[in-house]
Amino acid sequence: MASIYSCTECGTDLNLRTVHLFPPDFYFEAGNKGTLSFSSVDSSKFQFEKEDKIRPFFETVNYWGIQRKRTKIKCNSCDRLVGYIYDDGPPLTNSPGQFHMGPSQVIPRAARYRFKIKALQITAET
Repeated sequence: MASIYSCTECGTDLNLRTVHLFPPDFYFEAGNKGTLSFSSVDSSKFQFEKEDKIRPFFETVNYWGIQRKRTKIKCNSCDRLVGYIYDDGPPLTNSPGQFHMGPSQVIPRAARYRFKIKALQITAET
């Protein structure tokens, strides 16, 4: 069943498609609390703003870092922050990674668009 995702602030349809939604168990559970992750979005509906912070952060149990580079996603109509873009989606290649120990950050990864559920108004399409 398809859903319509709109901005809670202004009610604008954000043109997000259910077919691009990642399954809930695709990422580490704690990293997805209160969010929905999509593999692609309609860039005409959003403004993108780069963010670069230098401080410790934790994405998953096995992954942490000092420098976080991500991009803010804002609604084009009302300028409300609705989510972030992370470059930690599925690998763009089928490579087994360095020393055949699985994909690493060296391998280019697809973008993951993570939206806050509180910023989305979700209605069922009839």
